[in-house]
Amino acid sequence: MTPLILLADDKKSAAVTDWSARIGWLVGLALFVALVYWLMREGWKWRGTLQGDLPELPTRPSSTTTLNRGGKPPQSGMPDDPGPVRLTMSGRYHGSTTAGQWLDRIVARGLGSRSRAELTLTDAGLDVVRPGASDFFIPAAALREALLGKGIAGKVLTEGGLLVVTWQHGDRLIDSGFRSDHAAEHAEWVDAINSMIKTPSTEGAER
Repeated sequence: MTPLILLADDKKSAAVTDWSARIGWLVGLALFVALVYWLMREGWKWRGTLQGDLPELPTRPSSTTTLNRGGKPPQSGMPDDPGPVRLTMSGRYHGSTTAGQWLDRIVARGLGSRSRAELTLTDAGLDVVRPGASDFFIPAAALREALLGKGIAGKVLTEGGLLVVTWQHGDRLIDSGFRSDHAAEHAEWVDAINSMIKTPSTEGAER
């Protein structure tokens, strides 16, 4: 009888949960996640500070734009009459990097925020409207190259799954990555943008 009683006691003890150890483990995990998040946020802010010399992004004029002292809207970079629409696209903006360096992410001026995007290509340039994030406009004279890519700013997609537009802003050459809701459109966009560039740049590295 004694061996059976001891065996039953062993099984009952094994079923007891050490809640203090489990709670301690969960608290430690939560603190670790919070630390990682804080380090990422500080790194993002530090990168933005380093890129503080990036000029303001040109934007399209708006009927709600505040007038300056001369009674005129501030310089937008986009003419009042941009000409006929060549192409439009609905999709996502995946980020911008230093041209040819797909991990050197640019976060200044809101370029680091991934978002939905509506693209409109005209003779004047490329208009990028981003709900919930800063819009920007790339003048035709600033366009340097367009190509099909598969990765940018830490985002990796399938081959040809990304439209990468290289453009000049200030003294910086930038790659911006977009993905259409219909990826088959990318090739048409590459041809249309490159046809607008009189002297295609060869500075961008393969992605």
